[in-house]
Amino acid sequence: GNVIRCPPPQELQEARTWSGACDLRPLDGNLLRWEGLLLPNTPPYSTGAFRFELTFSPHHPLSPPCATLRTSIYHPGVDTTGRVCQPLTSAQHWVPTTRAIQVLQDLLLMLDSPDTERVLRQELSHELRQQPEVFWRRAEEHTRCHAEPRPEDRLDRPAP
Repeated sequence: GNVIRCPPPQELQEARTWSGACDLRPLDGNLLRWEGLLLPNTPPYSTGAFRFELTFSPHHPLSPPCATLRTSIYHPGVDTTGRVCQPLTSAQHWVPTTRAIQVLQDLLLMLDSPDTERVLRQELSHELRQQPEVFWRRAEEHTRCHAEPRPEDRLDRPAP
Protein backbone atom coordinates (compact mmCIF):
# COMPACT_ATOMS: atom_id res chain seq x y z
CA GLY A 1 0.00 0.00 0.00
CA ASN A 2 0.89 3.64 -0.05
CA VAL A 3 2.37 3.98 3.38
CA ILE A 4 3.93 7.39 3.86
CA ARG A 5 7.24 6.91 5.63
CA CYS A 6 8.24 9.86 7.73
CA PRO A 7 11.76 10.38 8.99
CA PRO A 8 11.92 8.66 12.38
CA PRO A 9 11.39 10.97 15.38
CA GLN A 10 14.94 10.37 16.56
CA GLU A 11 16.18 12.10 13.41
CA LEU A 12 14.37 15.25 14.47
CA GLN A 13 15.72 14.87 18.02
CA GLU A 14 19.23 14.37 16.69
CA ALA A 15 18.99 17.43 14.43
CA ARG A 16 17.67 19.47 17.37
CA THR A 17 20.85 18.80 19.37
CA TRP A 18 22.99 20.29 16.59
CA SER A 19 24.29 23.81 17.23
CA GLY A 20 24.07 24.84 13.56
CA ALA A 21 20.31 25.29 13.70
CA CYS A 22 17.64 26.27 16.19
CA ASP A 23 13.84 26.42 16.42
CA LEU A 24 13.72 23.13 14.52
CA ARG A 25 10.21 21.68 14.36
CA PRO A 26 7.71 20.00 12.06
CA LEU A 27 5.80 22.62 10.08
CA ASP A 28 2.14 22.59 11.18
CA GLY A 29 2.85 19.26 12.89
CA ASN A 30 3.69 17.65 9.53
CA LEU A 31 6.66 15.31 9.99
CA LEU A 32 7.43 15.47 6.28
CA ARG A 33 8.09 19.21 6.50
CA TRP A 34 10.52 20.68 9.00
CA GLU A 35 11.39 24.28 9.53
CA GLY A 36 14.03 26.00 11.56
CA LEU A 37 16.71 28.65 11.60
CA LEU A 38 20.19 28.02 10.23
CA LEU A 39 23.02 29.77 12.01
CA PRO A 40 25.97 30.30 9.65
CA ASN A 41 29.47 30.50 11.16
CA THR A 42 31.25 32.78 8.72
CA PRO A 43 30.78 36.47 7.99
CA PRO A 44 28.81 38.11 6.64
CA TYR A 45 26.08 35.49 6.99
CA SER A 46 26.99 34.81 10.62
CA THR A 47 25.45 38.14 11.60
CA GLY A 48 21.99 36.70 10.96
CA ALA A 49 19.86 33.57 10.97
CA PHE A 50 18.22 32.06 7.91
CA ARG A 51 14.85 30.30 8.03
CA PHE A 52 14.79 27.09 6.07
CA GLU A 53 12.37 24.33 5.24
CA LEU A 54 13.32 20.70 4.77
CA THR A 55 10.67 18.76 2.86
CA PHE A 56 10.88 14.97 2.89
CA SER A 57 9.64 12.82 0.06
CA PRO A 58 6.69 10.49 0.79
CA HIS A 59 9.17 7.83 -0.36
CA HIS A 60 11.69 8.76 2.34
CA PRO A 61 14.41 7.59 2.68
CA LEU A 62 14.52 6.19 -0.86
CA SER A 63 14.10 9.66 -2.37
CA PRO A 64 16.05 12.68 -1.13
CA PRO A 65 14.56 15.52 0.90
CA CYS A 66 14.61 19.04 -0.48
CA ALA A 67 15.94 22.06 1.41
CA THR A 68 14.70 25.58 0.69
CA LEU A 69 15.73 28.84 2.26
CA ARG A 70 12.80 31.03 3.28
CA THR A 71 15.07 33.95 4.17
CA SER A 72 16.53 35.84 1.24
CA ILE A 73 20.32 35.44 0.97
CA TYR A 74 22.95 36.95 -1.32
CA HIS A 75 24.72 33.75 -2.29
CA PRO A 76 25.67 32.12 -5.61
CA GLY A 77 24.37 28.71 -4.50
CA VAL A 78 20.85 29.86 -3.61
CA ASP A 79 18.45 31.26 -6.18
CA THR A 80 15.95 34.06 -5.61
CA THR A 81 13.16 31.59 -4.77
CA GLY A 82 15.30 29.92 -2.07
CA ARG A 83 16.19 26.84 -4.09
CA VAL A 84 19.54 25.48 -3.02
CA CYS A 85 22.30 23.89 -5.07
CA GLN A 86 22.90 20.84 -2.89
CA PRO A 87 24.54 17.87 -4.66
CA LEU A 88 24.04 15.70 -1.55
CA THR A 89 20.27 15.66 -2.12
CA SER A 90 20.37 15.29 -5.89
CA ALA A 91 18.88 12.07 -7.24
CA GLN A 92 22.28 10.82 -8.45
CA HIS A 93 24.11 11.39 -5.14
CA TRP A 94 21.40 10.58 -2.61
CA VAL A 95 22.04 7.63 -0.30
CA PRO A 96 19.07 6.35 1.77
CA THR A 97 21.26 6.08 4.88
CA THR A 98 21.92 9.83 4.86
CA ARG A 99 20.31 11.39 7.92
CA ALA A 100 18.49 14.70 8.10
CA ILE A 101 21.19 16.23 10.28
CA GLN A 102 23.75 15.50 7.55
CA VAL A 103 21.61 17.30 4.99
CA LEU A 104 21.41 20.33 7.29
CA GLN A 105 25.14 20.25 8.05
CA ASP A 106 25.89 20.11 4.33
CA LEU A 107 23.51 23.02 3.72
CA LEU A 108 25.19 25.12 6.41
CA LEU A 109 28.64 24.31 5.07
CA MET A 110 27.49 25.44 1.65
CA LEU A 111 26.15 28.73 3.02
CA ASP A 112 29.38 29.29 4.95
CA SER A 113 31.61 28.80 1.92
CA PRO A 114 30.11 30.20 -1.28
CA ASP A 115 31.51 28.06 -4.03
CA THR A 116 31.81 29.14 -7.65
CA GLU A 117 31.24 25.48 -8.63
CA ARG A 118 27.86 25.01 -6.93
CA VAL A 119 25.97 27.77 -8.61
CA LEU A 120 22.36 28.73 -9.22
CA ARG A 121 23.01 32.44 -9.78
CA GLN A 122 25.70 32.87 -12.41
CA GLU A 123 25.92 36.63 -11.94
CA LEU A 124 26.78 36.28 -8.24
CA SER A 125 29.31 33.56 -8.95
CA HIS A 126 30.89 35.85 -11.54
CA GLU A 127 30.92 38.76 -9.09
CA LEU A 128 32.49 36.60 -6.37
CA ARG A 129 35.27 35.60 -8.78
CA GLN A 130 35.84 38.97 -10.45
CA GLN A 131 35.02 41.45 -7.67
CA PRO A 132 35.07 39.64 -4.35
CA GLU A 133 35.07 42.85 -2.31
CA VAL A 134 31.87 43.99 -4.07
CA PHE A 135 30.28 40.57 -3.53
CA TRP A 136 31.06 40.50 0.20
CA ARG A 137 29.91 44.08 0.73
CA ARG A 138 26.58 43.32 -0.98
CA ALA A 139 26.21 40.03 0.91
CA GLU A 140 26.79 41.86 4.19
CA GLU A 141 24.26 44.56 3.34
CA HIS A 142 21.72 41.97 2.19
CA THR A 143 22.18 39.94 5.38
CA ARG A 144 21.66 43.05 7.50
CA CYS A 145 18.44 43.87 5.64
CA HIS A 146 16.92 40.40 5.29
CA ALA A 147 18.25 37.89 7.79
CA GLU A 148 16.45 37.16 11.04
CA PRO A 149 18.06 38.00 14.38
CA ARG A 150 20.12 35.17 15.81
CA PRO A 151 18.79 33.67 19.02
CA GLU A 152 21.88 34.67 20.98
CA ASP A 153 21.24 38.28 19.87
CA ARG A 154 17.84 38.12 21.52
CA LEU A 155 19.48 37.50 24.88
CA ASP A 156 20.99 40.44 26.68
CA ARG A 157 24.52 39.15 26.35
CA PRO A 158 27.39 41.43 25.47
CA ALA A 159 28.86 40.63 22.10
CA PRO A 160 32.27 38.93 22.27
